[in-house]
Amino acid sequence: MEDNWVSVYSTDKPWQAEIARQVLSENGVEAVVINKQDSSYHVFGDVELYVSREAVEKSKELLKNIEN
Repeated sequence: MEDNWVSVYSTDKPWQAEIARQVLSENGVEAVVINKQDSSYHVFGDVELYVSREAVEKSKELLKNIEN
């Protein structure tokens, strides 16, 4: 991944990462989901959400209440 992308969100629930990506998209922030979970069991590892360096602060503000 290019140096300009920063991880702003991580979860073990792929569906939650997609919701986070959608929230960012609806607010004009381009985001990419990278699934780092084990492909056999989906128990180990996380799904991470990356945004451009310029969008980090806005993204964190938008996502601060998404966990629950």
